[in-house]
Amino acid sequence: MIILAATPIGNLGDASPRLVAALEAAEVIAAEDTRTTQRLLSGLGVVNRPRMIALHDHNEKQKAGELAELAETTDVVVLSDAGMPTVSDPGFGVVAAAAERGVAVTVIPGPSAVITALAVSGLPTDRFTFEGFLPRKPAERRLTLRALAREPRTMVFFESPARLAASLADMAAALGADRRVAVCRELTKFYEEVRRGSAAELVAWAEGGVKGEICIVVEGAVAVQVDFPDAVTHVRELVAGGARLKDASTEVAKQTGHPSRELYQAALAPTPPIRDRTGP
Repeated sequence: MIILAATPIGNLGDASPRLVAALEAAEVIAAEDTRTTQRLLSGLGVVNRPRMIALHDHNEKQKAGELAELAETTDVVVLSDAGMPTVSDPGFGVVAAAAERGVAVTVIPGPSAVITALAVSGLPTDRFTFEGFLPRKPAERRLTLRALAREPRTMVFFESPARLAASLADMAAALGADRRVAVCRELTKFYEEVRRGSAAELVAWAEGGVKGEICIVVEGAVAVQVDFPDAVTHVRELVAGGARLKDASTEVAKQTGHPSRELYQAALAPTPPIRDRTGP
């Protein structure tokens, strides 16, 4: 079978007894970075030295089928560098290939940066969405954030420390300077830090330079009653910003409750011309 195994996101003390036992018994490990996995085995006192297969973003398409086939006859433990495989990390392709071949897939649960950041953020946890990494290019990042401006659920992002200040500035512009944000840095590690404040306040802090692994937790938009014409206008604004009409209609439908098909058709219709009040 395929065994998805969550690994510590910082503190080795978070490794579960099941994880240690699985690593001790493993014959094959598919690892995001085999060097990181070797250090993990040493840090946990695991003496087993199984066969290591590199599995990362650049080779997963080629390796997924091979690993699924291998799992028909032996257990394959899939590890990311930290946290749960498949969550912004390699593993999804392997699970999909295993499911297609009828190979069993199981999970050894454990640490997750997404859930840890959400829990300590101080923002609502009853409904949330994980958005992964924001686009690197500024124009694409701003477009993504504008599309999320009316998302009512708490949002969790991963971000590079080098882009943190720029991303927070774009959040302030797209979501509102007063939108509540928590920046969670180096979770479970010695220098763990959680900074809470408005998007604008945290831009000023981040501009001073921030190091470490970063999660950003963002307050969802306050629910508002949006009438149909305003919803259509929002669809057109997203399209003007570069979104496809179908995608914009679907996004606004989720935010407002108006049917996406009706929004799509209304946005296609020409806007009425502005009548010249000085004419006949």
